[in-house]
Formats: sequence, C-alpha cells, structure tokens
Amino acid sequence: MQSAAPKQDIFISWISWHFFETPRFLFEAWTNYFNYAANLFSLTLLLKTFFAPWHGILWQYPRGFDLGETLMILGSNLISRILGAFMRIILIAAGIVLQAVVAVAGLTIILAWLVLPAIIVSGFLFVLAF
Repeated sequence: MQSAAPKQDIFISWISWHFFETPRFLFEAWTNYFNYAANLFSLTLLLKTFFAPWHGILWQYPRGFDLGETLMILGSNLISRILGAFMRIILIAAGIVLQAVVAVAGLTIILAWLVLPAIIVSGFLFVLAF
C-alpha cells in the first residue's frame, strides 16, 4: 500500500516552487543557452586562428626562383589571411552580440518571473479600486 504524501500547506509549496525551484531551473536553462551561443560561434577558436587563411586557401610557392610568381603568390596568401581576419572579426562581433542578447533575455525572463506575482496582485487591486 502506498503512503500518502506528507501534508504541506499549498501556499508554502507554491512559494517554494515559484521563488526557489523555478528560478533555479530558469538559471540552468539560461546557462545552457549561454554555453550554446558561445559554442555556436567558437569565439576562442576564432581568436586562436585569427590570422589563419580563410578556408585554408593557400598557394604553393614555385620550386625555382621566379620573382614575379613568388610575389604574386605572396600577395595572394596575404589577401587570403586578411580576408580570414576580416571574416573572423565579423563572426566574433556576431558572437558577442548573440551573447549579449542571451544575457539580457535570460536576465529579463528571470526577473519577470520573480516579479510576476506582484504584477498580478497589483492588477487585481487596480481593478478592484475602480
């Protein structure tokens, strides 16, 4: 035979759920989204490979000495590295913007959840006053 659940006041249970359990869950979910946003753009990897050629595109230098060919390949490799750095700047900026959006959204959701009971009660009192 199953035993009955321990008796607890429903108001105390709601207070515990609303102000302790759910904010903990929301914080964990917020942390997961924050980690996802960091991993989506791989900010640390982008910083480590900042001057790497874009998509690894490099030209090989010729075997013999040809000054014109060597300078052309040097310029092409330099352009590939500059393009890589430029694209990584754009991706790093987008990653930082996404991190900021996730931070603000998470903080807003958690604070709104904590203030929600006061908003509901004040709404009822406002309606009853008129």
